[in-house]
Amino acid sequence: MNTDDTGQSDARNDIAAASELATLAARIAHHDECYHGRDDPEISDAAYDALRRRFDELVAAFPELAIGLRPTNSVGATPTTGFFKVTHRRPMLSLANAFDDAELREFVARMRRFLSLAADDNIELVAEPKIDGVSAALRYEHGRLVEGATRGDGVVGEDITRNLRTITDIPEELQGDVPTELEIRGEVYMSKEDFQTLNRNQEDLAAAAGKEARVFANPRNAAAGSLRQLNPETTRQRPLCFFAYGWGAVSEMPAATQSEFLDRLADWGFRTNPLAAVCGTIDAAVAIYHDIASQRLDLPYDIDGIVYKVNRLDWQDRLGIVSRAPRWAVARKFPAEQAETTLLAIDIQVGRTGAMTPVARLEPVTVGGVKVSNATLHNEDEIRRKDIRVGDRVVLQRAGDVIPQVVRVVEAARPKDSVPFEFPTRCPCPVGAEAIRPEGEVVRRCSGGLSCPFQTVERLKHFVSRDAFDIEGLGGRQIQAFWDDGLIVRPGDIFRLSAHEADLKQREKMGEKSVENLLAAIENRRRIGLDRLVFALGIRQVGQATARLLAANYGTFADLRQGMDAALDAESEAYSDLVNIDQIGTSVAGELTAFFADKQNRDILDDLERELKIGPFEAPSAGDSPVSGKTVVFTGTLERMGRSEAKARAEGLGAKVAGSVSKKVDYVIAGPGAGSKSTKAEALGVTVLSEEEWFVLIGMAMPEGKAPVAD
Repeated sequence: MNTDDTGQSDARNDIAAASELATLAARIAHHDECYHGRDDPEISDAAYDALRRRFDELVAAFPELAIGLRPTNSVGATPTTGFFKVTHRRPMLSLANAFDDAELREFVARMRRFLSLAADDNIELVAEPKIDGVSAALRYEHGRLVEGATRGDGVVGEDITRNLRTITDIPEELQGDVPTELEIRGEVYMSKEDFQTLNRNQEDLAAAAGKEARVFANPRNAAAGSLRQLNPETTRQRPLCFFAYGWGAVSEMPAATQSEFLDRLADWGFRTNPLAAVCGTIDAAVAIYHDIASQRLDLPYDIDGIVYKVNRLDWQDRLGIVSRAPRWAVARKFPAEQAETTLLAIDIQVGRTGAMTPVARLEPVTVGGVKVSNATLHNEDEIRRKDIRVGDRVVLQRAGDVIPQVVRVVEAARPKDSVPFEFPTRCPCPVGAEAIRPEGEVVRRCSGGLSCPFQTVERLKHFVSRDAFDIEGLGGRQIQAFWDDGLIVRPGDIFRLSAHEADLKQREKMGEKSVENLLAAIENRRRIGLDRLVFALGIRQVGQATARLLAANYGTFADLRQGMDAALDAESEAYSDLVNIDQIGTSVAGELTAFFADKQNRDILDDLERELKIGPFEAPSAGDSPVSGKTVVFTGTLERMGRSEAKARAEGLGAKVAGSVSKKVDYVIAGPGAGSKSTKAEALGVTVLSEEEWFVLIGMAMPEGKAPVAD
């Protein structure tokens, strides 16, 4: 929580940051689906990366607000129909990004702090070109290919084994000494030359048939479209290639370092990228980025950056993952492209929290292979600062918000009759509620609440989104249409759509079969996990991570509601329990209690409980972990492992990490300087462990001794 010089909470800045974070999270999810699910990106990688970067900047500035709003732990999109589903034995993760030399150096410094290494301890990296293709996972048993899958949403992909078998770079049988079970991961791509040839052939075939040619926008789209052909013979006619770079589930690890594993891949018969190299120092890692960037245009395939990975696999294991990405790897992307176009209009979009966001409607222009017709203008202050006006020629960059941003105005080309843009003081919705912008905030917000149809529809769209109820066949357009016709007014109405089956079958572009499929999909979602339901409710500052924390700590929906009711009293034990959950503070607690106390929200929840079977939270299996389900607190200076690593390790073993000591805590792990938390634990009869005793309890070997490093 930010404070001013008097120590009072600066709630205005917090509210503005929370609003922007919620907006970013929702838009990230939309573009994940466009990129991974439909192979039809609306933005470039640079624009998407810049969105993530802005989100991370806000996380750093407002950690108490942002922790729960991390958009998603998944990294792709819900698998499409037409292929059998495959659950990955190990999730297929995405990568965090570094945008310049300084951020790459900070990536290494951050790992050094996490591992509690001394300043002079070197971290060796492996640098590999980041291929602009489609990720695939190949499962081998006794050296023979038995299954191949897409990334999908990172947890569940599509079985495309038959199509992958047509790629000559993918061996059916591996050579040499191979683990009994082995999953290889890599990138399917199409060369620049083959891409041009494919598009020419498409044009020739269309011309011969007297039709308009449907050509691919770029090699990645061509590769993705080829992999999703239901007929593998069509895929066989497409010249696809494959670079192997990593692994998933493996019965026994045949290497101690990343570079050794790349050597094993080559021994088994895979192609690996010849530009991959070991970087002994951070200076060498910086240098290889600039070297490969200079070769980029001459390479026979598209790359969009460099991926750096910690070479030591034991360090990779210790570093683990955070949210959607491994801590031990980072992607350094190449710079974004720019283009010039005309701003035709400025529209105002209203989000589910009432935030009013200005959006530029543009004369369509192609940037980086993607046609752009919309760009974010962020807020009214940004419009005023750049003096953006309707009719201006503007420079567009694929590195702004989730949709591209306007970098600057070409003032020399400004029409003489242009006038400054006036931001509306009322919501553009039919209600026309006053748009309020409290002093000190950057966001103007519709005050209409649930009476504003724009907010209500956006909340419904969020409710059925991929990481919430994920109802196949019920997207944004369908929600809007059903709302317009009065079929869906609140979330529970979704589960009563079957009462309108006959009417639905008469709707244009639906048809009998699609309606039956939709109603079946809705029925399949009547049982929902607690964490997904909490996320679906769209509570401000409550993203997937916070939803999982709440579900893990309360267990059932009944206990969650009871806990929120009791926590309305800020002096109560229930409120203390809520804010004591690690990564949930007073600001998030305020949003939660306010949501559950609101009568309209309570009516919606009662209605949902009548329609749904809300399952208790199911924690991931931690095997025979002795701390699974236990609550732990770390205090003092940990001398063998950084605080962040210790928390991550505990959560990986199924433990809950709390921020302060109470009678509900099972273990306090106390290092030197533990102070009041250790004293309070002893007074409450909570077991206090030394760092060494903690490692013995969880069955982990003590890491090599290092000087304490502050997190």
